[in-house]
Amino acid sequence: MTSTLPPRGRGTASNPYNRFAPTRSVAEDDGWFQEVPLSRATEVRIETAKSIITRNQSPDLPFDRSINPYRGCEHGCIYCYARPSHAYWDMSPGLDFETKLIAKTNAAALLEQQLSKPGYVCAPINLGSNTDPYQPIEREHKLTRHTLEVLLRYRHPVTIVTKGSLVLRDLDLLSELAKQRLVAVMISLTTLDDELKRIMEPRAAAPAARLRAIRVLREAGVPVGVLCSPMIPLINDSELEQLLAEAKKAGAQSAAYMFLRLPREVAPLFEEWLSAHFPERAEHVLSLVRQSRGGELYDSRFGTRMSGEGLFADLLAQRFKLALKRLGLNRREGFNLDCSRFCPPGGQMALL
Repeated sequence: MTSTLPPRGRGTASNPYNRFAPTRSVAEDDGWFQEVPLSRATEVRIETAKSIITRNQSPDLPFDRSINPYRGCEHGCIYCYARPSHAYWDMSPGLDFETKLIAKTNAAALLEQQLSKPGYVCAPINLGSNTDPYQPIEREHKLTRHTLEVLLRYRHPVTIVTKGSLVLRDLDLLSELAKQRLVAVMISLTTLDDELKRIMEPRAAAPAARLRAIRVLREAGVPVGVLCSPMIPLINDSELEQLLAEAKKAGAQSAAYMFLRLPREVAPLFEEWLSAHFPERAEHVLSLVRQSRGGELYDSRFGTRMSGEGLFADLLAQRFKLALKRLGLNRREGFNLDCSRFCPPGGQMALL
């Protein structure tokens, strides 16, 4: 790994080896080094997917199925728990994850096929469980929009998690889904500090833009909540109450949070990021993470992986609970989606 700052607009400067690769390359100085501005363009590869609905049995998640139209995420969030998945596509969880993206261009057509199968049982589908459905390349590819069009046509319930203000482009579809109790949106809000956002989530929407998205969605009748995730000790945890208060002011009805998760390659990438941007507190941050993860930087156990454990994690949970109650951010109106409306085009809805 390098210890340099990342290229402008990227979350990391490193590209750690793919853990499944049979060989590894090591950079050596041959004396011909020239100092040139760092840059890394985004590449988008096209994939014809074989399936589009991913199933899970995790007790930590409020849904059992999800759709991710893209692999990799241009937002470049340094803490992203999805980074290790890029190794499965023979790419690095580092810089490759945010610059070498894969678009499942047949996502909508494949979804339509799967929803039309006679044995399909309807339950809410989540968009954004692994990578953001409204990352910048969605402007051109519109895979999320096409997916929503299918879900609306089939009257299928959907939940969305995003930190992209591009979600407002699809307000026409979302408001129509909301009229039929078929959609709920969670906006991820991690900081109100533009500079921290710039280095932590370089290509995600600005905090003000996310708050505006909450406000506009709510005014259009779409159920909206706020997700303060991840909470990072000594980096953004002090903002928790203010984040919730600003989200409430913008119109959020509910809230949730998650403690920092550092699986596999994410841990060394995050350590490098800390050393580059917060060298004076890096060790203290990591110490608090270990105290909340049984002495390690990551704990994958169900039940604790989202919230952590120990004194610091317990204090964070208490702070969240008190703020939730004080602000009234525990309203669930509109979040119980209606599966009874599901009806493939040409089909007949149940009478009872």
